[in-house]
Parts: sequence; structure tokens; C-alpha cells
Amino acid sequence: MTGSFQRPGAEPFTERTPRVVAARKLTRRAERDKTGRFLAEGANAVEAALEYGTVHELFVTDRAAATHPALAATAADAGVRISPITDRAADGLSETVTPQGIVAVCSVVDRPLETVLPGARLVVVLVDVAEPGNAGTVIRVADAAGADAVILAGDTVDPHNGKSVRAAAGSTFHVPIARTRDVPAALAALKTAGLRTLAAHGYAETSLETLTFDAPTAWIFGNEAHGLPVAVLATVDTAVKIPLYGKAESLNLATAAAVCVYTAAMATRR
Repeated sequence: MTGSFQRPGAEPFTERTPRVVAARKLTRRAERDKTGRFLAEGANAVEAALEYGTVHELFVTDRAAATHPALAATAADAGVRISPITDRAADGLSETVTPQGIVAVCSVVDRPLETVLPGARLVVVLVDVAEPGNAGTVIRVADAAGADAVILAGDTVDPHNGKSVRAAAGSTFHVPIARTRDVPAALAALKTAGLRTLAAHGYAETSLETLTFDAPTAWIFGNEAHGLPVAVLATVDTAVKIPLYGKAESLNLATAAAVCVYTAAMATRR
């Protein structure tokens, strides 16, 4: 570590340093829920966290500091504690095969449901989604499409999961996120906010290309293996299928979400 980022006379933190040990516990959901903090790993996520989130500490290796000097400088200017770490400590904080050596401890980003819906025109809802990579990718899609909020309902994976944060590539900090285990309450809140509710469903009678998007819309997506519960399909305004022109039987969750959300987003920007 060079320049102003090195603590005078101090060696980099190791995997046994108490602050590193405490940070490593944030890879577990129970610890994230307990502390209200999570880890953002990699340059994209750390850059977004520094600009849009709340960062409590930045762990960085010598190599990462040399590779991303602007990030370390931004953190220093913001008064964020910068802690140099060894490569082995970085390995312990990482959930990837090839750690980048830069990890931020951040405040969780989810907000109360009632705060993200007023005025929203495009909302993405995930119900019982199990795979963190899918959740992160859909958050990234929602961000890119200009969605106003992402709601994770039911037993959907924690968006602060390391794999989800990496898949979101910084979008975890860009788009408002709300979580609720109460799916009926989430659906009721969407309707109260004046949003038309569309459920992605492979066996629906209504096909995507027949829709018009002249009203605020909430797209709802279900579990990767089981889709949306019958109760949800019975509650939404319209169940919608994506037309398949080739021989593929279906699209995966993230791809289906990209098609549906972008169809709505582009229609409202013509």
C-alpha cells in the first residue's frame, strides 16, 4: 500500500485480524440481517457503493490499490476507513475464484415497500426466486431499463448475497430495492400505487406482442423451477407469455425478465 492509504508503521491486515474476521461473517445472511451491513466486492460494485451507498470500510490489497487508485482516493476523500489487507485476507473476504482484492463494507440498501412505489411507472417484482445470480441479473436489467424499483417478495434470495451483488454489477446501489415476505401485501401495494400487474407465465393466453404499455406497469416473475404460485396468477391483472419462434421450450428467468422489462421500457420511450 502506498501514499496516504498506508497506516504508518502498520502491516496489512491478515485473515486473523478481528476486523477482517468480522467482515468475513457478512458472507452469511444471518450476520447481514443482524448488523445491517454487507460486502460489495470488485471495482464496479465498490465504485457504485462509494457514489450511491454508505460505505463503512474499504479493504484493499497492494495490487488492487495500484490497479484502482481512483477508488482508494475517492474513499479517502469521503472519510471512509481504508484498511490494507494481505492477498490471503482478500481470499477470505471473497466468494469468487479470482478475487479482485477490493471489498467494501456497506449498509444494506433495501427500503420499506411503501417508500419505493409512489410515482413509479415501471416496477420489477421477484417472487420466490432462489438463485442469487438471477436476482442480481434482474436487478441489473431493471436498472438498465430505467425501472423505478425492484421488489423481492416471498422467499426470494437476499439481494445482498455476494453472488447477487456481483451479478448486479453495481446496480444494487442504483435502483431502489424493497423486500417483503408478504406476497399478497406486495401485490395489493402495487395496485394501490396504480400499477397494472403483469405476470410472466409460459402458459398464459395473452402474448407479449399484443400488449400496449400506456399505464404504469409492474412485471412479476416467479421461481426458476416452479414459476409463479397459482394464487399470484389469480390476483394479477394479466398473465403474459413471451412468444417463442424457434424450437426452445422456454427462456430462463433472467432472459425472460430482460425481454419483458425492456419491452415495457422501450414502449414508454417512443
